[in-house]
Order: sequence, then C-alpha cells, then structure tokens
Amino acid sequence: MKIFPVKAIAEMDAYTIEYEPILSVNLMERASRRLFDRIKEPYAGRPFLVLAGPGNNGGDALVLARMLALSDFLVSVVLLDGNRLSPDAEINRGRLRHLPRVAVLELDKEDRLSAPPEGTVVLDGLFGAGLNRPLEGKALELVQMVNSWNCEVLAIDLPSGLMGECNAANNKDGIVRASRTFSFEFPKLSFFFPGNHAFVGEWEVVPIGLHPDALAAHDSPWQLSEATEMAALLPTRTRFMHKGHFGHALLIAGSYGKMGAAVLAARACMKSGAGLLTVHVPHKTCHVLHCSVPEAMVSIDRSDLMFTEFPDLSPFAAVGVGPAIGTRSNAMVAFGELLDKIGERPLVLDADALNILALKPELLARLPKNTVLTPHPGEFKRLVGTWDNDYERLQKAVAFCRQYQVVLVLKGAYTTTVDAGGQCYFNPTGNPGMATAGSGDALTGLVLGFLAQGLLPVEAARLAVYVHGLAGDLAAEEEGWAALTASDLISRVGRALKALSQ
Repeated sequence: MKIFPVKAIAEMDAYTIEYEPILSVNLMERASRRLFDRIKEPYAGRPFLVLAGPGNNGGDALVLARMLALSDFLVSVVLLDGNRLSPDAEINRGRLRHLPRVAVLELDKEDRLSAPPEGTVVLDGLFGAGLNRPLEGKALELVQMVNSWNCEVLAIDLPSGLMGECNAANNKDGIVRASRTFSFEFPKLSFFFPGNHAFVGEWEVVPIGLHPDALAAHDSPWQLSEATEMAALLPTRTRFMHKGHFGHALLIAGSYGKMGAAVLAARACMKSGAGLLTVHVPHKTCHVLHCSVPEAMVSIDRSDLMFTEFPDLSPFAAVGVGPAIGTRSNAMVAFGELLDKIGERPLVLDADALNILALKPELLARLPKNTVLTPHPGEFKRLVGTWDNDYERLQKAVAFCRQYQVVLVLKGAYTTTVDAGGQCYFNPTGNPGMATAGSGDALTGLVLGFLAQGLLPVEAARLAVYVHGLAGDLAAEEEGWAALTASDLISRVGRALKALSQ
C-alpha cells in the first residue's frame, strides 16, 4: 500500500470528483458513510460529541453527526467557526438543521462548552490533512480542553493539529490526543513516527473509493508492506529440490562470553529455510554452537576470544557479520579484510559490525552495493549523528542509503526498510514485546537466510522484517508482551512462514 503525501491525496480527491464523476459533497457523503459503518456497532448506545471545524474535515463530521442521529445515537455538535464553513460543510450544516434534537453549540457565538458526561465518545473533525501551521486562538483552546477530558476520542482522517508529514515546527500541546484515528484511503506518513503515537493512537484505513487511475498515476517514496506482497517473495520449493538449492550462508558472530547472539542468529537463519549454514566463532566457543545449533557447521577462528579471520568465501551465497563480535582492533582489521574479499556477494551487517563502521567511517565506501545494515536507533545515531525529530531521522536514512548505495533496516515500531534509491517501506507486523535482548540477532539471521536463498537485498530485508514481526505477534498471543523472548520469537518463525504462504 502506498503512503502518499497530503498534497497528492488532495489531487486524487479532485481527480475522482472530475473523472468518476461525482459531486464533492457526494464524495464526502460516501467517505462518511464508510466511516459510520466502522463505528456504529462498536460504539452502539454511547452518546457522541461531534467537533466540526470550518473546512471539509468539519463537513465529514457534520455528515457523521446526521448519520449517528438518524440511527438513534444521542448526538451533540460543536461548531468551531460557523461563519466560515466550506461550501460542502455548509450544505451538511443545513441538512443537520432538519434534526432539531441534535444540539449545536457555536463557539464563535460565545456558546459555552463544558466537559461531556462520562462515556461520551468525542468525534474529532476540527482540522484534517490540509493543516499547514500550528493551531492558535480558539482552535488551540478547544484542542487543549478536549485533551483535558477523560473521554475516548475518535479522529476523522487525522487528529486535529497533527500534520501529515513533518511536525518539527508544530506545537505538541495543540494536537488532539486521539484514542483511534480513521484515515481515509491511505495512512499518513506521520502515523509511523514514534513521537506521534500519543496523538494518533490506534489507526485504521477506511477506503472511500478514490479513482483507481488517480492512484496509479501518483508515485510515492513511501509504502506499507502487505501480506500478499510479502507472500509473493517467499522462496518456492518443489519435490526434487535439495539443500544445495537453498543457499549456504556464512554467519560471523559471537565472542568469548557473548555467544548467545551467535546462537540466536544461527537458529533464525536455519528457520528461514536456508539450506546450509556455517557459523564462524572463536576457538574456545565452538562447543556452544555444536550443542545449541546442531544443524549448523562451525568455522573456528584461531583466536580463543574474538573474530580475527574468516574462511574462504567461495562456498557461500551470502554473509552476515556483527552480532557480539566486539570492536577490538583485531576484529576491525578482520572486518576490513572481509570487505576487500567479499566482492558482490550479498552481505548483512548488524550490531558490532555497525559499531566498527561508526568507529571507522572510511569503511562505508568499501561496502558492496546493496549491503543490508540493520541498526537500532542508537547504532544509527552513531552512523549518521543526531536528529531533532522523527521526520529528520527518515530523511537522514534516505540520504545515507543514496550516498553509500546500501539498504537500511531501521529497527523499531513500523521497522523501516530504505533501499539504495531512497524508497521507504514501513512494516506493519510486530509488537512491544519484541523490545527484548536477542530480537535483533534473530532478525539478522532471517535476513541472512533469505539472502542465501537468492532474494534481492531489499526483498530479503523486507521479508525478514515482516516474518520477524509476524513471528513476534504469534509468540505474543501465547506469552504476552512482558514475557516474550527472542527464543519464543524464533520458535514461531515456522508458523509465521506457513501462515504467510497460505
């Protein structure tokens, strides 16, 4: 699913109105009907307080107020500025007048608004996606009043005061804190940034029937991964295939006292479907792999403690480096030598490999094209420096990928994969229980496994992230969030792959 800039969505609205063709007020009616169908049953029997602004977001709110009232909901309406309504909002205000039992307060006429009764659902239709500056005056006062109430708030399309993309210059005290947001046709980019979760709450997309030609004509730098698309990337298996068809992966991981990361990454790699796996580990730790991952072969470093060398690379379809290898000088030298030898072989880097890049940034220019890097926020900050807001972080990621021609996997909620051209793919699977030790190592193993099976780097990264999150969701169903471990997640990778393929 594409995630379009607000400006593009407005153009698609206009195209639909012209070429469907449909009157704009009827498109408003259709969109509101689709949203009404989403809320009528979950909120049956509860009173509604509908907040309507002067623009078309307010028009949507007025349509919904009428539909709620006609379905026997107790409805009150608050008009922020009844003297400046858009034409479609004015039409729907007129239609609402035919329902005298709907109380309408007009704040521009000094009507007084008090806190609604307990159990009231507040429907926020003050401002939508067209907002381009922070709220002020009576609008700001109303938003702050709403946020002081102990009410469930449903936002129409976008919480009032929140902008669709960048909110760097916004006033966070002037944004509605919604419990749930119903976004028309597409999610907004701002939904995917951690700093906006307090305003957006849980969100869902409400299709409103925009013209398919308009959707096809607009490109977007952002996309939300979907199950059908990810399922199409899964490697296929036929009866006469053998392990040699599914790639031989090399994982360089672990150091003395820190072998858990190597074990977790290795187990995840094998669960991904890779045919063969060799794990390169320090001499004194090889027994850990033999006992923990008997399916894997072991390459033994001459050092007892750390990564100082690597085997001949010719047998391997893909290489993964980093989990718990440390950043001592020997490991740095060996990592640099690996980059000299690897050629165009697919490569995924995580953890200490990323820390080595941060300590020796001159190595970035030596990375093979489309190397996959999987940093958590701290590791990414060490690579690119600090940022002031989530939007700037995404822009830094895009610039980094274009400069070094790599694929980035920015881990976190809605983990974002950015390709070498700057295209951004947000992932919908996963949960807070995955914020646990070893979860990132498991992801590295999955990326490595899919690379070994022949997927292109950006495909391997996106599929790994999706399966990783889906496995975490399956684990959370049984374990809950607090008790979820990386081993729980890895043990559900098979179920995740099976569910995705069906």
